[in-house]
Amino acid sequence: MTIAPPAAPATGAEPLDVAALVRAATADDHRNAETRGFITRLMGGELSLAEYTRYLAQYAWVYEALEARTAREGDPEVFDPRLARFAAIEADLAALGASDWRETHAPLPETAAYVAHLHALIDDDVRYLAHHYTRYLGDLSGGQAIAALVARHYGATPDQLSFYRFDLGEDGPVRYKRRYRDAMNALALDLTQVDALIDEARASFRLNGAIFEALGA
Repeated sequence: MTIAPPAAPATGAEPLDVAALVRAATADDHRNAETRGFITRLMGGELSLAEYTRYLAQYAWVYEALEARTAREGDPEVFDPRLARFAAIEADLAALGASDWRETHAPLPETAAYVAHLHALIDDDVRYLAHHYTRYLGDLSGGQAIAALVARHYGATPDQLSFYRFDLGEDGPVRYKRRYRDAMNALALDLTQVDALIDEARASFRLNGAIFEALGA
């Protein structure tokens, strides 16, 4: 399933606020994912920088898969290459003493399942967008709080937290998130595509939650 060029809305029709629909439909899934025990303990200062490194290494596998989709001619604005995080994650892992993360932090079964899922849908732009939305907007939102907490609780240095620093030109995170949601709405998805987007966004939160559970086991 690919994203077709935006169609002109029917006369008098209100365009769908797709971003708002996805956010509302996934609110419970989002809450359930971010309140898993491992994440709450990590953010509460109960673990260690080594545990944060273990968490980040699992997400290196996820972002490598997410960013395996290369830029394509005619890509919508929402697929902004400036959002890419894998290189920053690798730099952070090196600064954390885990440059050999591929050997020392093999993907957990739950991580491997998420990676396989991402590879399976890489040519389905609508479903891919769901993971793009949940991961990158999460990094621009809660990710900023994670960086502050990891620095405060575990003494992480700026060169260990580049994952959370985005080069967005004149846009700060708040303005950029607004533009991102506007770009989602500009896709003018039909109702079938919106349903697919919501289903996949919910799946994304479940897959992320499974990784958190595995990290805490």
